[in-house]
Amino acid sequence: MTDLIVKLFIKNYQNTSDPAVRGAYGMLASISGILVNVLLFAMKFTVGTLLGSVSIVGDAVNNLSDAGSQIISLISFRIALKPADRQHPFGHARIEYVASMIVSFLVLLIGVELLKESVTKIFNPEPPETGLAAVAVLFLSILIKLGLALFHRSIGNRIQSSVIRATATDSLSDALATTAVLITATVMLIFPDLPINLDAYMGVAVSVMILIAGIKILNETKNSILGEAPSDEIVKQIYDTVKKHPAALGVHDLTVHNYGPGHIIAALHVEVDGKVDVFETHDMIDNIERELRRNYSIEATIHMDPIVTDDKRITDLREKVLDAVHKVDPTLQIHDFRFVEGTTHTNLIFDVSVPFEIKRPDIALKQEIQTEISRINPSYL
Repeated sequence: MTDLIVKLFIKNYQNTSDPAVRGAYGMLASISGILVNVLLFAMKFTVGTLLGSVSIVGDAVNNLSDAGSQIISLISFRIALKPADRQHPFGHARIEYVASMIVSFLVLLIGVELLKESVTKIFNPEPPETGLAAVAVLFLSILIKLGLALFHRSIGNRIQSSVIRATATDSLSDALATTAVLITATVMLIFPDLPINLDAYMGVAVSVMILIAGIKILNETKNSILGEAPSDEIVKQIYDTVKKHPAALGVHDLTVHNYGPGHIIAALHVEVDGKVDVFETHDMIDNIERELRRNYSIEATIHMDPIVTDDKRITDLREKVLDAVHKVDPTLQIHDFRFVEGTTHTNLIFDVSVPFEIKRPDIALKQEIQTEISRINPSYL
């Protein structure tokens, strides 16, 4: 269904790396969300007001807040399309993260207000009416919200959009919350003389679900703003692109900065044979950078690391040093290995990559590595 819709409304829909196409996806998702949520609000608010049901009215107001969230999403996609300028040299794509955070605050606000109203109804009960109309509206709402959640999730995954994924999560939580309200309406229709105000208690349950959804969106957005490790997919794209070039002998010190979808900046070191003509190697590096930019919208800066490849003594020594480092911790890796032989001692120069999971101080690791290397040869420093 998603494919059919995007084919109808988005030109070149398969080229999701194009900012214009990506913006069209975002606007399609936002406009569809606005229309659907306004319709659901009108239906539920009318029925809930006529029946005096706080849970149905609360569910309706939640839909209205969702429409507001979609408007924020729509505005964010318009801003994200703006080109880079002097004040924003990396573009405006990160506005999506700001929009996601605003959405999360709106969701949390609605959850808190509904919780307050529901608790008030528990201590000051006003038994609501119910009827088949309420059950029908709620059931229809669940189906529509589930469809919207699946549609938004599909689009969010296609264009890697945090704000659309946030609205998809919100829609799914709305469907669950409306299911709880539907159960309440059905039970009260069958058992109209219940001794407790089930509607108010279910209003509390709905508000808790809304609050959980808001906290989840806020946490995910917070991680994006603070900066996350690159996804496995991005790392694989970079490594696979480098490996396609036989003269690239190794990759290390990869760092990735995400300035929003389609605005990724990477820096990495590529090991090359030190005896190959530098102009030939530089041409290969240019080609790798160009391929990353063209295929994945990754702006990469690559540093060449020349290494010795035809000296068996150095190659064997590097393997011995790697074994020694692995005795300290198997997750450690080495690169930029150099061998400087002297009359009284020999300097082994290399970098060690230390995973975040290792909590030992760097100075302690260095001392342990030095101890292991001295066992290979006491003159090695």
